Amino acid sequence: MPSTDLLNEAGRIMTICNACRYCEGFCAVYPAMELRRTFSEQDLKYLANLCHNCRGCYYACQYAPPHEFAVNIPKTFSELRLELYPNFTWPGFLAGMFRRNGLLVAMITTLSVAVVVLLAFIFRGPAVVFATHIGENAFYKVVPYLFMVIPFSALALYILATLLIGGARFWRDTGGKLGELVDPHANARAIWDALRLKYLDGGGHGCNYPDDRFSMIRRWFHHLVFYGFMLCLAATTLAAIYDHLLLRGAPYPFYSWPVMLGTVGGLALLVGTGGLLYLKWQMDTVPATARVFGMDVGFLLLLFLTSLTGLLLLILRGTPAMGTLLTVHLGVVGGLFITMPYGKFVHAVYRYLALIRNAIEQSREKT
Repeated sequence: MPSTDLLNEAGRIMTICNACRYCEGFCAVYPAMELRRTFSEQDLKYLANLCHNCRGCYYACQYAPPHEFAVNIPKTFSELRLELYPNFTWPGFLAGMFRRNGLLVAMITTLSVAVVVLLAFIFRGPAVVFATHIGENAFYKVVPYLFMVIPFSALALYILATLLIGGARFWRDTGGKLGELVDPHANARAIWDALRLKYLDGGGHGCNYPDDRFSMIRRWFHHLVFYGFMLCLAATTLAAIYDHLLLRGAPYPFYSWPVMLGTVGGLALLVGTGGLLYLKWQMDTVPATARVFGMDVGFLLLLFLTSLTGLLLLILRGTPAMGTLLTVHLGVVGGLFITMPYGKFVHAVYRYLALIRNAIEQSREKT
């Protein structure tokens, strides 16, 4: 459970903001806040995840530090989200992974790479790993087909289960009802808001990120990461169809749909994560919490390495470097899969659910 002091601080700030309302044009939090006179624990959990951390309110606020009111919504809500994530985690004994998350992500990914590389050397041998393999099923000469399919399919199902359970716990703890969760109009509105990253536009001028100037750069980099990830997912899905239904083993030609989608997606991920990492190092640290820095950087670096090793594998797949790159890439992807339900990725689930709730509330307000 989040600390009483943190909840009290979030409630104090929301009460001040509700009386002022100067920042109501910046994001979704303020219209949602204005529907309330008091703020319950459920309300604060919901509002903290509805916040997209655009920071417009912080730089516009006349009561921000060093004022005695010390209104700092981005930092307070970031700290609250960080304390909430373990509460929604399944299984519960892994909730501790949110502490020192950046270090754990680095350790797990390194171990994952080491295990895959070691197994390839043990069961295939250096002669096979360092050899040149060309043509259909070339990848499976280095890493057996079942070793690729079974572990990653099991991990994908596990990730889906953990995210669904975590989302259900979030929905319950923020006072949501099951019927509302499946409301088609609310979901359509939430999807549209998410696809546009509507609440990273700061009311049309962009975020105040990495400093107090308005800019759309963070929003553009987020778009590259999101759509790059989705294109890579689409490429992987198509590759599975090629393999299992069309009986065509990887690797595929450069002009094939899996390769073209994966290439565009990988490049978008590379640029998007690289840009966000650069902005992260340049950002103003006052409206931020230091505890979340490692989690953010760890996740971005992991996505960056996933796209980088995938693109290198594509470029050098007809050379003796293919075996090494394949095992390293699979190890990095394994690290991404293992840590996905216990790091920064979960914010996408809770923020989407908060957007559904926001759509429902705003629709009721209009009627």
